[in-house]
Amino acid sequence: RLGLERADTAEKALTVIVDLLEKYGQGGNCMESHMAFRYHNSFLIADRKEAWVLETSGKYWAAEKVEGGVRNISNQLSITTKIDREHPELKEYAKSKGWWDGKKEFDFAATYSYVDTARITASRGRYCEGYKLLNKHKGSITSEIMMEILRDKESGINMEGGFMTTGSMVSVLPENPDLPCIHFFTGTPDPAR
Repeated sequence: RLGLERADTAEKALTVIVDLLEKYGQGGNCMESHMAFRYHNSFLIADRKEAWVLETSGKYWAAEKVEGGVRNISNQLSITTKIDREHPELKEYAKSKGWWDGKKEFDFAATYSYVDTARITASRGRYCEGYKLLNKHKGSITSEIMMEILRDKESGINMEGGFMTTGSMVSVLPENPDLPCIHFFTGTPDPAR
């Protein structure tokens, strides 16, 4: 929200977010229940001309500029070796912890998470299923198709149970500045409604 308030481009919003992250860190319970459950955040940041994926681990972060095709995020790190901006101490911190030897190619997701990145796109998790659904419609994605994808319960994108999806948003951002941007938000806790 502060990125939207304080920036007029996606890259400037990225800068706002990482500056706040480095100054204040992140935290807080991600559930309203009394169960203590925390995780590190990922963001899709877009304007009419460009889009970025920002993923975090504590105060450390990596950002990837989306160059084309489809891109999604979901409950795991997905930025691997294509890193366009990064925390200035990202690699040194990983070396100091023994997570990266400083010799092989740096892979953010492999270094900063417990997930084997070779399995990320092969597993049947939310990330993989979302990627498959987006690729199925690559080149012809409309707001209606995005809403259909975000309603999908079988893939786990629209979660039910202990962890529930509580809202979805679809935005249409035409490159032509004479055309309005349109934003759709769910009005109920379950995007399928």
